[in-house]
Amino acid sequence: MEARSCLAIVLAAGEGTRMHSARPKVLHAIAGKSMLAYVLDAVAKVGVTETAVVIGPGQDEVAAETKRALPAAASFIQRERRGTADAVLAAKAAIAHRPDDILIVYADTPFIRPATLANLRAPLAKDADIAVLGFRPADPSGYGRLVMQGTDLIAIREDADASASERKITLCNGGMMALAGKSALAILERIGNANRKHEFYLTDAVEIARGMKLRAVAVEVEEDDVRGINTKSQLAEAEAAEQQRLRRAALDAGVTLIAPETVFLRADTRFGKDVIVEPYVVFGDKVTVDDGAVIHSFSHLAGAHVGKGVSVGPFARLRPGTRLGEGSRIGNFVEVKEAVIEAGAKANHLSYIGDALVGANANVGAGTITCNYDGSGKHRTEIGKDAFIGSNSALVAPVTVGEGAYVGSGSVITEDVPPGALALGRGRQTVKEGWATRLRGLKSLGKKKAHSRD
Repeated sequence: MEARSCLAIVLAAGEGTRMHSARPKVLHAIAGKSMLAYVLDAVAKVGVTETAVVIGPGQDEVAAETKRALPAAASFIQRERRGTADAVLAAKAAIAHRPDDILIVYADTPFIRPATLANLRAPLAKDADIAVLGFRPADPSGYGRLVMQGTDLIAIREDADASASERKITLCNGGMMALAGKSALAILERIGNANRKHEFYLTDAVEIARGMKLRAVAVEVEEDDVRGINTKSQLAEAEAAEQQRLRRAALDAGVTLIAPETVFLRADTRFGKDVIVEPYVVFGDKVTVDDGAVIHSFSHLAGAHVGKGVSVGPFARLRPGTRLGEGSRIGNFVEVKEAVIEAGAKANHLSYIGDALVGANANVGAGTITCNYDGSGKHRTEIGKDAFIGSNSALVAPVTVGEGAYVGSGSVITEDVPPGALALGRGRQTVKEGWATRLRGLKSLGKKKAHSRD
C-alpha cells in the first residue's frame, strides 16, 4: 500500500499564565527537555510529511525551540486567542496542501507516544473522516464527554453543557484529533462561535462532520498519553513520572543505580555497559557515561563525556566541555570545565581544572587550580603526560607544563615549564631559631605584670 501523507498541526500558542511564569508554557522542561520538544519528537516518529506549529504573537522563543527540536517544522501565528479551531486554521496554508491525514496535537501533552498517534491515524485509512482520542479518568468531572452511538462518535459535549445522562459517560475527550485531509478545511471553516465564550471550538468538528454525512470515531488510550500540563504542580508530577521512566530504562539497560530514587537523569543521558551510579547523583544535559565508569555519590555532571572505567567523585562537579579519558580519576571536591583529562590522569581532591588539557597519566595534586580567567578573557593550561603537579599550586594561564615535568607544592607558575624540569614558584623558606620561644616568654611576662597590678 502506498504511504499516506500526513500533516501534524501542533498547537503551542498557550501563554502558561497558570504556571505563574513569563516563559511560554510549552517551553517548561521535564527531565531537561521542553514539553514542545517531546511532542515534536513523537510526531516526527509517526511518519508525518509536514509539521506546522501554531504559536502566539511575539513567541519568538517558541519558534526558536521549534527549529531546534524539528528543523523541518514551520511556525504559524494565531494572531488572536479565539479558540482551538481558530488556532488550527492559523495553519490553513499547510492544510491547503491536501495531505491524506491531518493530526492535531497539543504541545503541553509531553507523554503522547508515537504508537498512540499511529493508532489515531489508523481509522482514516479505512472509512473514518475524524478520529478523536478518548480516555477514562478516575474522576471524569470537568472533562468533555465523548457521546457514542455504537462504534460511531456523534458528539463531544463539554462538561458545562452536558445533560445529566451525558455526565454519566466515563469516556472523556483527550483533545487530540485526526481529520481526513480531503474534508478537513470544509469541516473547520463551518465551525462557528455561538457559545458562551464566543470562541471557535475544535470539538464542534464532530457534529459538523456528522451533518455532512461523514463518519467520526473514538480511539481509547491510557490517561497518561493525553495528560496535559497547566500548573507547576502538574509539571512536578510529570517530572516525577518521567524520572521513574528514565530510571527504569537505565536499569533495564544494565546500569546499576544503587538508590534509583535519589538519582536524577535527563532525557538525553546516555550510559554504556556496567556503569555504576551511587546515591544522590544529578545528571544535567548532554552527558554520556561509557562502559565500566563509576559515578560516586553527590556528584553533578552536565555537558560531559565520561570515558571507560573512569571514576568520578564523590562530590565532584563536571561542567560542559569536560572529556574524561579511559581510566582517569576525578575525585572529591574537584571541578572540571572545558577540559580534556587524558587516559590514566587523575585529580583526586580539592582542585579546579578549567580550559585545560591534562595529559595521560599526569597527576594533579590537592588544592591545584588552573587560573584561566584574567577578568576579561579565558586562557588555556596544558599539562603534559606523566607530569606531576604538587599540591596547592596555581597554574596561571596561558601556561604549559611539559611532559614529565614536576611542579613543586605551593607554587605559582606563570611561565612555561620545559619537559622533565622541576619548577618552583614560591618564596624561600626562612627559619629564625628560638623566635617562638622568645615570643611566648614575652607574652607570659606581660600576663604576670597585669596580674600584679590587679
